[in-house]
Amino acid sequence: MHLVPADRAERRTIDGHRVCEAIAAIGDAGRLRAWAGRFSLLADANRLALLLALHRTGPLAVSDLAIATGMNDPAVSQALRLLRAAGVVAGEKEGRVVRYRVVDEDVRGLLEHCAA
Repeated sequence: MHLVPADRAERRTIDGHRVCEAIAAIGDAGRLRAWAGRFSLLADANRLALLLALHRTGPLAVSDLAIATGMNDPAVSQALRLLRAAGVVAGEKEGRVVRYRVVDEDVRGLLEHCAA
């Protein structure tokens, strides 16, 4: 049971080798928190709808996303601010129009499974 932290080493296990495999599967705490953050972003149906729309169609402006999702423009803007701050989407300005796209490769992979 080489992967069991010292504070848990004295606890009785049933399948010690599987405990080590489970600890290895959980991995680094920072990576775990990063994935939990991604999942929390995807847990909101409106944000997920925005991401699916962007993933399938490519760059879209706020007003177009509002029409596609049935949300109002301010709600779309707020959701995009959150997603942009998390590094999931990026905006590209063309004149007065900003078009957003999904830039996080890990999230793209998850969206592939959601849309399948």
